[in-house]
Amino acid sequence: MPRLLIIGGTGVLGNAAAIHFLEKGFQVTVFVRNKDKAINLEKKGAAVITGDLTDAATITGIFNGIDVVLTAAHGMLGKGKNKSATVDEAGHKLLVEEAKRAGVTHFIYTSSSTASPDHPVDFFRTKYLIEQYIINSGLNYTILRLPAFMEWHVYNLLGKNIVEKGKTAILGLGNNPTNFIAAKDVVAAIDIIALNQNYYNKIIAVAGPQNISRNEIAALFGKALNIKPKTSHVPVGVLKVFSVLLTPFHPGIARIMKFSIYTEKSDETMNAKDSIAQFGLTPTTIEEYIQSAVEKQ
Repeated sequence: MPRLLIIGGTGVLGNAAAIHFLEKGFQVTVFVRNKDKAINLEKKGAAVITGDLTDAATITGIFNGIDVVLTAAHGMLGKGKNKSATVDEAGHKLLVEEAKRAGVTHFIYTSSSTASPDHPVDFFRTKYLIEQYIINSGLNYTILRLPAFMEWHVYNLLGKNIVEKGKTAILGLGNNPTNFIAAKDVVAAIDIIALNQNYYNKIIAVAGPQNISRNEIAALFGKALNIKPKTSHVPVGVLKVFSVLLTPFHPGIARIMKFSIYTEKSDETMNAKDSIAQFGLTPTTIEEYIQSAVEKQ
């Protein structure tokens, strides 16, 4: 029976992956900061390890007996001791070294489609840095370059307010097409990759099937709800000011604002041919996701 450890088991991807692999018969362990948030997974049969990527002592030994590791934790919105530099860089370096020591068979790292050494936002530079660290580690790895999750960027940060209040605020003009993916589609790809040596030591782009603007997404929520949503926009000038003012107090929110400024003109699209269709699977469209999200309310 394969043994899987998920770093960040209570997040959108980690929770979905844990449930999926438990149902497949894997021995699943989740590494979480708050055990109370993992009660549902524990009831389903997952082992729960409480720890923190900012605390090396809690990472020691967690990979013993583990075959496959999936990283699903990040500190993009973190502050204080949970800031991105501590979680996404130092913490992930600790994970890689501990996985090497334990002889993990396959290390699956969730990166970003826009990870690069010269990205203007530090989080995406760090993603690239850790990609290189893993590549040079000697571990068997798969790096998944992913777009934004629908659960967060389509629903929580945009559509939820339309569903609940009939209105939403979009950072910037909202016209630039962006790629989004459903967490369940990432899990479906991981299912194929996890025990397959053909995917070892590769960087794989896993896209959503569409590139679509946030204004178009707001309109699709309105269509699904049969309303005309009120959509306001936070001007780029305002984002620039607050991205500076908030940095000392909440670098995570400031980072989102800086990223929103950058994405006004950057290419945030991905090739639809890189969706889970590359694995012979059918990807979730934005329309399907929105319809499902609305029906759950």
